[in-house]
Amino acid sequence: MDVTPPDDRARALEAAHHAALAFLDSVDERPVWPRASLDHMLAVFGGPLSEDGIDPVAVIEEIAAHADPGLVAIPGGRFFGFVIGATHPAALAADWLVSAWDQNSGSSTLTPATVAMERVAGQWMLDLFGLPASASVGFVTGGQLANFTCLSTARVAVLGRAGWDVAEHGVREAPALRFVVGADRHGSIDRAARFLGIGRAELLVVDADDQGRMRPDALESLLANGDGPVIVCLQAGEVHTGAFDDFAALIPIAKRHDAWVHVDGAFGLWAAASASLSSLTVGMEQADSWATDAHKTLNVPYDCGMAIVRDPADSIAAFRTGGDYLIYSGLDPWDVTPELSRRARGVPAWAAMRSLGRSGVAALIDRLHENAVAMARGLASIEQIEILNDVDYTQVMFSAGSDAATRALGAAILTDGTAAVTGAEWRGRAALRCSMSSWVTTPDDIRRTVEAVRRLVSL
Repeated sequence: MDVTPPDDRARALEAAHHAALAFLDSVDERPVWPRASLDHMLAVFGGPLSEDGIDPVAVIEEIAAHADPGLVAIPGGRFFGFVIGATHPAALAADWLVSAWDQNSGSSTLTPATVAMERVAGQWMLDLFGLPASASVGFVTGGQLANFTCLSTARVAVLGRAGWDVAEHGVREAPALRFVVGADRHGSIDRAARFLGIGRAELLVVDADDQGRMRPDALESLLANGDGPVIVCLQAGEVHTGAFDDFAALIPIAKRHDAWVHVDGAFGLWAAASASLSSLTVGMEQADSWATDAHKTLNVPYDCGMAIVRDPADSIAAFRTGGDYLIYSGLDPWDVTPELSRRARGVPAWAAMRSLGRSGVAALIDRLHENAVAMARGLASIEQIEILNDVDYTQVMFSAGSDAATRALGAAILTDGTAAVTGAEWRGRAALRCSMSSWVTTPDDIRRTVEAVRRLVSL
């Protein structure tokens, strides 16, 4: 078959619809962890490309039939690994529309409908987070690219304040940049720094407390013993403990040294939307940039991170491009991120917030925290289990005594398939980390998980 007839689209979409619903209907009872290895999946889907094509419906049916054992039940209620949410119904359906519409959403002139929804979604987020309404919001692939985008902007801005034009002169002979990070920062900060040409040996690391929060006294001491352009990276939600840096104490210190302050809030920025949890983010609004990821706490599909910058002029200085064939209209999406062509990834975020409303977003955040507290309480009732963190937000970290016992328990949990947790290292100890990120998780999911851990830890 050389060309796919246009009327095959409806048939292929219908097949995908049925396959998607069948998968989602199975997640409550299927093993949470995959049952097939990568090698098995390569054997199933591999081989040379056939000379002739096949019917699109047959392709979808083949995918659905053969992928099943290699799929993870992330959309279910007992996937607690990494920091990964399920997908809200409105966001999932909107994402299907985004693919069907096929809008190249870098230009507000070319695709005004999708750009408008993204812009409104950004405004809603700024309001929920208590951030400046005039800030730019760039939709990128996820938390990693959100950090990179913000820190790229930060480098241009702080070097510009030092009299150096990065766009004109590059960075090889630029003034030395001090890049300040916390001892328990997320790895995406180091990776973003590496993308910017800043190596591990160049990072200025500030000590943290027992929960991973940067120590204000240590930051003051470090900044006082140096000069020149400086970027300070703080975090909202340490990935193991869920702890938040003390923004009200740290940001004024950084500002006294003319630092650009960036907040990595991949899942933590959303605490600001909850009346009961917003105290964790007090002072955060005084930073210069913030990164978050809607596929985590807001529960939209992947490919929906947000790079937020206080002054849009800083974003434009870092990212606006040329090209006589491009159409500009004030502030376009391609002015505030590294991308030109891209899908309308912000539309599912608009749909999720439109469906939930302000109270629904707050209730979602509160429920994630309540689930974390309930999980910690249940796990603590098991004699061999020790909770290792203060459960202030959505993360629960625990051990089974010795490092060997903890690692063995982690492997047993994944093999059992009732739930999924992932391993960690904390203060020299092996640990297991349980992240509450899914809108689907119920008290019964927590009960089943605790019962499984109780059974497995005794084997």
